[in-house]
Amino acid sequence: MKRLTTLLLLMLCLVATMAQAQDKVTLSGYIRDRASGEGLIGASVSVQELPGVGVATNAYGFYSLTLPKGTYTLLYSYVGFVASGKTLPLGSSQKLDVELQENSTALQEVEITTHKEDNNVRSMEMSTLKMQVAELKSMPALLGEVDIVKAVQMMPGVQTAGEGTSGFYVRGGGADQNLILLDEAPVYNASHLMGFFSVFNADAIKDVQLYKGGIPAQHGGRLSSLLDIRMKEGNSKKLGVSGGIGTVSSRLTVEAPLIKDKSSFILSGRRTYADVFFGLSSDENIKGNQLYFYDLNSKLNYTLNDKNRLFVSGYFGRDVAATDDFMMNWGNATATVRWNHLFSDRLFSNTTFLFSDFDYALGSKEAESEFTWKSHIKDYGLKNDYTYFLNPKNQLRFGLHLTYHNFMPAEVKPGPASYVNELKLNSTSALEAAVYLSNEHQLTDRLTVDYGLRLSRFTNMGPGKVYLYDESFKTPTDTVEYGRFEKIKSYGGLEPRLSAKYELNEVSSVKASYNRTLQYLHLVSNSTSALPFDVWVPSSTYIKPQLADQVAAGYFRNFNDNMFEASLEVYHKWMDNQIDYKDYAEILLNDRLETELLRGTGKAYGAEFYVRKQKGLLTGSLSYTLSKTERTVPGINQGKAFAPRYDRRHSGNLALSYLFSPSITFGANWTYATGGAVTMPVGRFEYNGKTYPVYSERNGYRLPDYHRLDLSATYEKPRNEFRKYSGSWTLSIYNAYARKNAFTIFFRESEDDHTKTEAVKSYLFGLVPSLTYNFNF
Repeated sequence: MKRLTTLLLLMLCLVATMAQAQDKVTLSGYIRDRASGEGLIGASVSVQELPGVGVATNAYGFYSLTLPKGTYTLLYSYVGFVASGKTLPLGSSQKLDVELQENSTALQEVEITTHKEDNNVRSMEMSTLKMQVAELKSMPALLGEVDIVKAVQMMPGVQTAGEGTSGFYVRGGGADQNLILLDEAPVYNASHLMGFFSVFNADAIKDVQLYKGGIPAQHGGRLSSLLDIRMKEGNSKKLGVSGGIGTVSSRLTVEAPLIKDKSSFILSGRRTYADVFFGLSSDENIKGNQLYFYDLNSKLNYTLNDKNRLFVSGYFGRDVAATDDFMMNWGNATATVRWNHLFSDRLFSNTTFLFSDFDYALGSKEAESEFTWKSHIKDYGLKNDYTYFLNPKNQLRFGLHLTYHNFMPAEVKPGPASYVNELKLNSTSALEAAVYLSNEHQLTDRLTVDYGLRLSRFTNMGPGKVYLYDESFKTPTDTVEYGRFEKIKSYGGLEPRLSAKYELNEVSSVKASYNRTLQYLHLVSNSTSALPFDVWVPSSTYIKPQLADQVAAGYFRNFNDNMFEASLEVYHKWMDNQIDYKDYAEILLNDRLETELLRGTGKAYGAEFYVRKQKGLLTGSLSYTLSKTERTVPGINQGKAFAPRYDRRHSGNLALSYLFSPSITFGANWTYATGGAVTMPVGRFEYNGKTYPVYSERNGYRLPDYHRLDLSATYEKPRNEFRKYSGSWTLSIYNAYARKNAFTIFFRESEDDHTKTEAVKSYLFGLVPSLTYNFNF
């Protein structure tokens, strides 16, 4: 902690030293949506008289621009909104809040300059995907539910975990190597209904950003990606009610001002109702069954004064599956309290207190086998982040993050007449701390760099116990007990980050990035599906933190007056301390899990192509990824490199939206990927009258190729100033040509020849239609 504190003090001294500005004034304020009062993230402020000089708003819609005294024409713009220009004499520092008007459908054919249509060329960001929920809602969806995670799976460099699932893999990393944040709180399991839906209700979400590389120094703790999701703040202008009624679930969102233009709230809920239909069934075997999920998003914000604003937000969601003799439920709960404070018109701070809890429970209700099995991971965190707008060419970010983790892998309690034994696996806790400093520095009109450093520290603490082993690392010889908060093992390291952008001309640029990331938490799972039985474990005496170094480079180009944007990125990632399991490993309820784990190295590399059409009646995107991922783990596959299950050589996605009329929109998605890697039996042998399979090398075979077409049609009567209510009908067809994509492969003795084994493919979905009615007033 002393090193962390010292580095933070050095950061503050650096900022104080650099804060000298002579004969300059600062213009600052917030950019908001005129209709709702929501802050606009990443809105642009540019100065017409000073080409190349400008700034983007932060995650709360705040901007600050320091300029020499004079008169300037300022352009405020944001994607999907009408730009606003203002001419201002700046003789002294001043505050200017701006509200932008959203583009209406009726203005589709009018040429309007919106948020930097060439933003992909001019921004520092690469290996980054930014999505607005309005775009997502035009995409076809499984059972009518718009799903943020499934939209992410359509992007280059992102692989799906399988048919219907909401797990994803980024640039050769595992599912546990993605940091998912909801209003800055981590979400450890983002799946509903075993992965068929994600936990993110699109009605409550404002902004989604995925970082596949070039991860800002502010964020750490995962190797592969950051999925940063921000909830809406609530309409501070007027009451708004929206929702939808679908074939599987219904949604309702209410938002309104508490004090107009000063305080507002939003409440958004969603629930499925398959269990309602079970009760109507004549089949007594399913009549009393339960199968549903629900989630609730809530947020309150309050403007205390010009310099202070408070946000309180929470998410609560749970899945329930139960029969007469078995039950299972799991869910997430997150809460954040955030305080925005302006120390000056150039120094912005955000202090966040957060809580996150993922837990699951399952059990049997039968008297002889009655038991309850529970597990959880809980986080309590503090983040203190600062942004200092030093001048138009330098934007500093620095801060301190602290997180206390509490792990309870499993606790089994039997019923009074049960033969099941009571069991509690070794619980533990950990403290994760980090300080960081970064600077986005415009060196010339064409060259901009963003350099930063993150110093992280992880301490595994008691209460807990550590086994000591013999030379075989199988049999424990002794046990060391640790008291509450007593240090068990510490790790730490520096994580440098560097990005650079060079503008070749007005329509093209090249970018490059390097980042090192450390990951101290690990997911113990032997399944690609989003089962809730996966257990998070910390780095400890025998489990070292994972480490990755990634380099990436890209060429970005716009065509036809920014109608088309295109990019080509290549990347290479090296990974150390990658965890895998021994053959025939025993994972379930194992208190000495470290004896079943092996460590090795990994590497991933590939190329990502992306083309997007963003103007006209027909819009959409095309992406293609060529990639390879492999691991080398001593003790597995005879020490030879092998492909993880999620390695896919080729993948591509096509998403189209066509505005047939002001009221009718058609959508289509087509996705393709080569089959995932699997281990298959290649023979068998008999021993003592029993037959045993002989398996191929680790993941030596491939599942069949995956491809699917989804279609949608939406009818919506546009709202205008005389019509305050709007409604829409959306018909979606998932898997329109009924492709039987493999969900699992299992093997059985051939019915025709008992000396042979045959593979049987199971699949989840044929053609699945759905109808949803959405309303808004």
